[in-house]
Amino acid sequence: MLFNAFSNPKTGKWIIPGTGIVWFLGCFLLQIQQGLEIETAAADSLVFGVIVIVSLSVIQSMFSYFLPKKENLGQLVGIPLMLSVLGVVAHRYLLSWWFSEESEYLDFLRSTFYLRLAVLAGVEVLSAVLALLASKLQDQEQLNQRESQMLQLSKDAELAQLRQQLQPHFLFNSLNSINALVGSQPQKAREMVLQLSEFLRGTIRRDSQSWISLSEELNYLRMYLDIERVRFGHRLLVDFQVEEGAEAVKLPQLLIQPLVENAIKHGLYGLTGEVKIEVSGKREGNYFVLEVKNPFDPESTPAEGTGFGLSSVGRRLFLLFGRTDLLESGADGTQFKVKLKIPQFQ
Repeated sequence: MLFNAFSNPKTGKWIIPGTGIVWFLGCFLLQIQQGLEIETAAADSLVFGVIVIVSLSVIQSMFSYFLPKKENLGQLVGIPLMLSVLGVVAHRYLLSWWFSEESEYLDFLRSTFYLRLAVLAGVEVLSAVLALLASKLQDQEQLNQRESQMLQLSKDAELAQLRQQLQPHFLFNSLNSINALVGSQPQKAREMVLQLSEFLRGTIRRDSQSWISLSEELNYLRMYLDIERVRFGHRLLVDFQVEEGAEAVKLPQLLIQPLVENAIKHGLYGLTGEVKIEVSGKREGNYFVLEVKNPFDPESTPAEGTGFGLSSVGRRLFLLFGRTDLLESGADGTQFKVKLKIPQFQ
């Protein structure tokens, strides 16, 4: 009970008065059993209960604003002992004056002085320890909350940085393609500029923390593919095989585009003729599983690149879900496959 009062004074404001009432009732019943008159026992217990309430309130106030350091831990015992002595002495002299003509009660008062002091000191020392412990726990809780907030801010900042890196990465690739077309095919270059503008208009303005539906993500992906088809023409074929009813699935924005970009880059490199890239998606339990497949020639020289596409998607998944098992990639004969699992919470 006292611990609740010290750890949360607002919700535990009645704990200390309640402790005083319990103390009063306990003392009253014990003194009645010792043969004291009801009025005398009530007065003695009432004064003692008030002293307990005042002492505990003082301890609560002191240790709410002042925490002794390691070298001053003796104050945990010294202050409660001092308050106990003051309280018991005040109780004795007040009751001695009040019942000055009742010699039998005065003898009882003198004989119980040290017992009262020991009991009150024990309670107050325990209260001081609880007050210190509650304060330490509260400080630790606040520290944990600050660390959690800082960690979340750090994750949000890194997610935003990945998003900002992703857009220039795609933009530079597109500009290089436009540059290659300007001299030989200016009409296609102009067409690609318009499509790029439309794509960026729909993606850059979006909140980087927002999730979008699969249907929206696929729309952006088709816009991106229209841009790439200007560059590769009839060679680029993309087959979408998305499970019926999965269009409402939610996922982070532009999570699929880096995977398809990676498939185009490595699928068309070193190969002639048409290249078919397969994008499939379906629900599996609490996950939406998406696979991207592209042709793969194990004997060809790998395309140059930093591997930013796969690494950025893996990092985003880790920051969002704290897991490293949601992205798998590897070659299977003449196919290179990337498998992505997105947890669904609905």
